[in-house]
Amino acid sequence: MKKSTMKKVLALLLVTMMLFSLAACGTDKQANNDENALVIDTKILKEADDKMLNTYSAIAVNSDAPFVDADGNAVADVYVNTAGADALVQWLLSEEALKMAGEYGVAEYGEYLFYVLDGAPVYAGEITPATEDTKTIRLSTTTSVKDSGLLGYLLPAFEDAYGYTVEVQSAGTGKAIAAAKAGNADLILVHSKSQEEAFVNDGFGRVVSGFDAQRVSFIYNYFVLCGPSADPAKVAEAESVLDAFAAIAEGEYTFISRGDGSGTHNAEVKLWSENIGITAEPESFAEYTDWYISANQGMGKCIAMADEKGAYVFTDKATFLTAEKNYSEFLAGLDK
Repeated sequence: MKKSTMKKVLALLLVTMMLFSLAACGTDKQANNDENALVIDTKILKEADDKMLNTYSAIAVNSDAPFVDADGNAVADVYVNTAGADALVQWLLSEEALKMAGEYGVAEYGEYLFYVLDGAPVYAGEITPATEDTKTIRLSTTTSVKDSGLLGYLLPAFEDAYGYTVEVQSAGTGKAIAAAKAGNADLILVHSKSQEEAFVNDGFGRVVSGFDAQRVSFIYNYFVLCGPSADPAKVAEAESVLDAFAAIAEGEYTFISRGDGSGTHNAEVKLWSENIGITAEPESFAEYTDWYISANQGMGKCIAMADEKGAYVFTDKATFLTAEKNYSEFLAGLDK
């Protein structure tokens, strides 16, 4: 064999060996990544109770509302993008968006994360595209629809079709509503009926063209009571969610509360026994701080805290299933 031919053969063998080695390293790295992926120990222990229904509503902000800051002082010169808010509310209630919301997560999680509310109005009219003056829409919303991935799934379709950019501010419902009251939102998407009705009654909501009321409820899911797989309070064996909460309190098992005035927080405090007396007010649980932790955090961070501490937590099912599916990725997304 000629020397030149021999050199080519050796070179080819060397390249082949290098490619094989790199592929093997890549496989080992992937295996190591899989082995090191975090697995959540927190599990759904109680669900499908009538007291755990969770309904979401959209409300467009009234540009003539009596805007106030956190201290109750009047805020002047507020600009509300009414055209953009109208377009987003109308699209959210379109057949396209309702179908997308109802199908979200089914293929990935094997069950429904959100359901379309029976009797929800369906908008079939024209939706006005964005202009230079109306293209930015400020949406103040709850962490549940953000941490569950629903908004990340829905909004790109709206933005691509009509040219808008939706700036999402997520917090608990109470804080989301407060932002709108201060003039920092064009519409809200929240899930606390009493707070929504107060928002409307105080003059902050308005009727969007094509609808009959300021408050437009259109999707829902369920809250779930989660806890460590060991379930020391025997929550999974309780007859009802009320019995489950009573068992947690009686045994003084660690419980992570949102503590942020959110829709989830408001729903949670209604489930404690009247004898316990836990409300949204800090003084109501002052004697229970050894086991009742008021986190003042969003839903995703409360789930992470509960898993770290082996505690119980009340959450919407969509956000929990998102965490359970890929916990490492979920944790990474909480800081974005």
